[in-house]
Amino acid sequence: MTTRHYLHTGQRTCHADDGRELACEGSGQDASFAVGKPWPEPRFDLRNDEVMDGLTGLIWCRNANLAEFPLTWQEALDFVASMNREQRFGQHDWRLPNRRELRSLLSLQTRLPALPERHPFLNVFNGWYWSATTAAISPAHAWYVALDGARMFYGGKDQSFMLWPVRGAGLGVVPRTGQSLCYDAAAGKVIACAGTGQDGEWRFGAAWPEPRFEIHTAGVLDRLTGLLWRRSANLTSQPVVWREALAAVAELNHQGAGNTWRLPTINELEALVDCAVHSPALPPGHPFADVQDIYWSSTTSLFEPDWAWALYLEKGATGVGQKRFAQFSVWAVASYD
Repeated sequence: MTTRHYLHTGQRTCHADDGRELACEGSGQDASFAVGKPWPEPRFDLRNDEVMDGLTGLIWCRNANLAEFPLTWQEALDFVASMNREQRFGQHDWRLPNRRELRSLLSLQTRLPALPERHPFLNVFNGWYWSATTAAISPAHAWYVALDGARMFYGGKDQSFMLWPVRGAGLGVVPRTGQSLCYDAAAGKVIACAGTGQDGEWRFGAAWPEPRFEIHTAGVLDRLTGLLWRRSANLTSQPVVWREALAAVAELNHQGAGNTWRLPTINELEALVDCAVHSPALPPGHPFADVQDIYWSSTTSLFEPDWAWALYLEKGATGVGQKRFAQFSVWAVASYD
């Protein structure tokens, strides 16, 4: 049995490679499929100083700028620990969110901030917010998410960014990141997890099934998400522009290659990432062949609609590329059931 542990991106419009809005039917773009766990309506439940996200079950501080100033990564972890000692808002289980929890707040239909329309949050800063997840490729860095346009990358733990506390285990919709170790903030050395407040200590999120992947005739089933991926992760053999990526998947279907293949959304691509590893950031022992570094998604960046989202698989980052000029690889996906 498979479970879809990935979220709808929120994208409702489709855009040409010059950014013009166009009809979604037949485009092969994110909004034409609307895959992933759908958002409830209303999405958020305001509870005084807290907001419960009905999609994930996570409870967030309504004030998205409690610290008032940017903090280093360790200062952010310490700030949340002080909230628990003080029982801020009557609670003592606040924590810095892991990168998937933080990213679960995003809407890829909006910008400045990239949050769902009519959200109830206050003092949202259109910049970077820390997560509790260390970057495996460079453990002196940690993952952060930009609220202006929704990018996710990593920054030095000695740099200063915002924090947004969360609490609760949620509804089991958001999967774990895969991180199980903890690291110091200075040199990225492995340390004992107890009391750190890091992702590796809490490991919140839905557990990954074992085995994670099953090889089928048509492709590889990810039992965490219920998605069927082409076993060869390089459909076009060489990097292509975005329009060519969409066309390559359409041609795959035209050839009658079984299943209904599509260019994945950025949330489908990100769900493959194992934050414990890098180069590639895929679960160890994965069965995929010809894995490349950067992959196009079918999701347009609404920050600049002539750009589209891409997964940087060596690192595990989600960024963007200009549709007409960037050349990335193509990995086709289909819904299994």
